Parts: sequence; C-alpha cells; structure tokens
Amino acid sequence: TTHAYAGFMSAAISSLRPTTPPPVRIGERCSRTMSFTSESIAAFASLTGDANPLHTDADAAARSRHGRVIAAGQHTTSQLIGLAATYFSRGHDATAPELRELLCLNFNFSLKSPVFADETAEFSWVVASLEWSGRLQGWLVQADGAVMAAQRVCVVARATLLIKAFDQG
Repeated sequence: TTHAYAGFMSAAISSLRPTTPPPVRIGERCSRTMSFTSESIAAFASLTGDANPLHTDADAAARSRHGRVIAAGQHTTSQLIGLAATYFSRGHDATAPELRELLCLNFNFSLKSPVFADETAEFSWVVASLEWSGRLQGWLVQADGAVMAAQRVCVVARATLLIKAFDQG
C-alpha cells in the first residue's frame, strides 16, 4: 500500500510540472487588418439568420442613428475568434510545421461601437497571462482582444485558451 501511495503521489506531483515549454509570452501580440464590404456583411447576416436591415438594406441603414450599413456583432467577433484559433494553433509563424492542439475554452465580448461597411478595422489579441494546468496537461492562456476602426474601440474581448503540444507518437 505504501508503494501504491508513493506511485500515486509521484504521478500527481509530476502532473503539476509543465511537460512542454510555454507556447507564448505575456505581452505577445497578433493582429490582422481587414474590412467588410456591404456584400460580405449581407452574406454573413443571411448565413447566420440575422435579418436586421442595418446589415442588409443601405436605405434603412441610412435612416438609422449610424447612417450606414454596419457589420453584425457576431461578424466582427467571429473574425476575432478566427484570429485567435489561427495564431495560437500555429504560433507566430503561420507556416510553422509544429502545430499545437488548441481548445478555445471561453470568449467574452463587449460591443462598443459598430464596424461600418468598407471601413478598415484592426483585430488583435495580446497574451495577458499563462499558467500550466496539470489537470488539463496544457497551458491556460488569458488573452485580451480588441477591434479598432478609425481610432474607435469597436469590440473588447477576453479569451481563455488551452494550448497543448501534439503528441509525437
């Protein structure tokens, strides 16, 4: 019984130690710049079942408080999620051969200002913290995200990601 307990404790303690080096650094940043056309906004709204005329009808949008077509909130946030999934699964080099197992555990978004059709916006994430999880056998990463357009904060975000090295076997 003593040997079984010692073996259990040894395994439990070893799971507390990282098995891979940290995949990212605190302060590490990724970004992409893009714009949505009126056509792409309308297509995304249709695909997601969003019938809000602010995304599909230029005349209706012109009469609104924004005065023109705006991207749906889920359109901008899906681009942020896509950026996180792409960057954190491949690292800083999108052509890197070493892929990582990435699980997007949680995203929180606050929509502050619209992104207008044909407006250039910057989508970005910055690593805020990371810690090893022995239970999950990977690195838990907290990242802060944002969408900026014409010096306006359009979206602020927080992500919790789990990054693991792929098994070599």
